[in-house]
Amino acid sequence: MKNKTRAVHKFEAIFFDFGGVIAEEGFRDGLMGIAIHEGLEPERFFESATKAIYESGYVIGKASERQYWSVVRETTGASMTDLEMRSRILRSFVLRPEMTRIVTVLRAKNLFVSLLTDQTNWLDELDAKSHFCGFFDAVFNSYHLGKAKRDASMFLDVASTLGIPTKECLFIDDNHGNVVRASEAGYETILFQGVKPLTETLSEMDLISQSELNDILDPHICC
Repeated sequence: MKNKTRAVHKFEAIFFDFGGVIAEEGFRDGLMGIAIHEGLEPERFFESATKAIYESGYVIGKASERQYWSVVRETTGASMTDLEMRSRILRSFVLRPEMTRIVTVLRAKNLFVSLLTDQTNWLDELDAKSHFCGFFDAVFNSYHLGKAKRDASMFLDVASTLGIPTKECLFIDDNHGNVVRASEAGYETILFQGVKPLTETLSEMDLISQSELNDILDPHICC
């Protein structure tokens, strides 16, 4: 963990999920678009493709993208090429400017703010274009960690790496299962249900002020 003046709040570190929180849920939205294009039932296709990304090992860096798409085609009957499918997913990850403003405000309070996400090498490619990782103190990505958030020990590993007690960690994710596992590991958690509800919760926790909340939600403010 980089040196920072100790924060005045109960938390030392705040972790954000990427897809569905910092950015639109590009994986789900992209897969839904693929299914519709292929004439497949979207929810069933999404479930199969999600299962494949974990069971193939791609999300934890144990398999290649080519292997992943091969499994997707075998299990769903999809016919699009690797390039066509990956392109639909990557362009569906659209950054939410209000979220980067929240991160900027929190880091200004000497809090350690990080991404903690189940992503593949796609995250690196997205960052190479948009440079969003620079908003964070660190990035914990399942692809490089060799472990995903479905394994509750990932939360313990991350806190241990930073030398921070889990009770001083706040985790924000739109996936209920991930939130439950983080809570069981000792983290304080927030289930993300939208930018405005999140800012209100952070304000109630005294992590952002009312004036900061207004600035974050103001579309004319840019960090």
